[in-house]
Amino acid sequence: MNEKQNKIKASGIALIPFIVFIGVYLGSGIFLQLKGVEMAFYQFPAPVAVFCGIIVAFILLKGTINEKFESFVKGCGNPDIIIMCTIYLLAGAFAAVAKSMGGVDSTVNLGLTYIPPQFVMAGLFVIAGFISIATGTSVGAIAALGPIAVGVAAKAGLSLPLTLAAVCGGAMFGDNLSVISDTTIAATRTQGCEMRDKFKVNIFIAAPAAIVTIVLLLIFGHPETIPTMQAYDFNIIKVLPYLFVLILALVGVNVFVVLTGGIFLAGIIGLAYGDLTLLSFAQQTFTGFTNMTDIFLLSLLTGGLAELVTKAGGIQFLLNKIQKMIKGKKSAEIGIAALVSLTDAAVANNTVAIIINGPIARELCEKYKVDPRRSASLLDTFSCVLQGLIPYGAQMLILTSFAKGSVSPMDVIPLLWYQQLLVVSAIASIFIPFADKLIKKEPWNWDKEKKAV
Repeated sequence: MNEKQNKIKASGIALIPFIVFIGVYLGSGIFLQLKGVEMAFYQFPAPVAVFCGIIVAFILLKGTINEKFESFVKGCGNPDIIIMCTIYLLAGAFAAVAKSMGGVDSTVNLGLTYIPPQFVMAGLFVIAGFISIATGTSVGAIAALGPIAVGVAAKAGLSLPLTLAAVCGGAMFGDNLSVISDTTIAATRTQGCEMRDKFKVNIFIAAPAAIVTIVLLLIFGHPETIPTMQAYDFNIIKVLPYLFVLILALVGVNVFVVLTGGIFLAGIIGLAYGDLTLLSFAQQTFTGFTNMTDIFLLSLLTGGLAELVTKAGGIQFLLNKIQKMIKGKKSAEIGIAALVSLTDAAVANNTVAIIINGPIARELCEKYKVDPRRSASLLDTFSCVLQGLIPYGAQMLILTSFAKGSVSPMDVIPLLWYQQLLVVSAIASIFIPFADKLIKKEPWNWDKEKKAV
């Protein structure tokens, strides 16, 4: 890859299509935010913003239309992009089918039933984390648990901002670690590593932050009055598909087998309990596919745009500039973390941030021998940190909407202890390799990487 990259002449002009993509997406969000539109950064479809960049690339970059179209299609058809998109579809189908047969409700109610009332604040963090790990979506976890958390906070005399912060922290903890999260899929596919290996590196970064957060919530989140928790209905069988997917993915079973098996297990349980019919099972599977349309198209089109920009020398130009500030492996890791953090702060979408920075991170890995499992973990971790902190992110906007105007994002942000501790843990892991047990045990085969390229 490096030899090929070095043969390409660096060109700053080649980055303009990429800048147009980010500019359109960011500019529309800022404009709509100033106009007072709700969820402003999520109104302009990201795939359309990418398409604007693609049009500029076809107009601006050198070569015939046919040559540029061939490069674009080659990028769209990159095996990593196609695998990524296929996993998105299967993950979406699993999430939709499992939710429709009552899996999410049973998971929430199971947690609320068995967590002691005096530990309810820390319990909300744990429940949010498990839902997010199981479903692969922090937004979904917040949407499912948020209304319940607000009610519990009122009943127990808990601080509402801290309660909301606990839910948000747990949701981002799960999103960061989930093997079916779109951020995990994007991070591992762009870096060329397995999801279970990324998890094994990531867990040692995230777990310390989560444990300290739980301790803090136990100390400072003790309820004024011990709430009488009502009897919540749940069915442990309906939680099994989530455990099935999580365990098999971590064991190392092929992700396509895992997700397909999860879809059918959830469907069979839904059929057995009368929550689904064969027709509604098929419809929910398709709904899951369509739920991933945005991220599917975004990944596909961004792959094509990245190939155009790379071939024209844009990525090489950016790497040349970045490498002037990077002196070695540690500074390369800091560079990856900073790039994805700044991008997420700009576009308010952690998956978009990872997709944009994935190719750059991969080149830095090869140049400075940063283990791809490590870079995938950094991409996912820092994008999740920023996504869970910014006041205009979907997670924060949905979360505070449950408070009906009584709590603002600025009330919650200082209390997002998990995100703050995760930054400390992640940065510390760059200088103190406490999360590199797998990397030391199974070093990355760089010779195999070169042969593959």
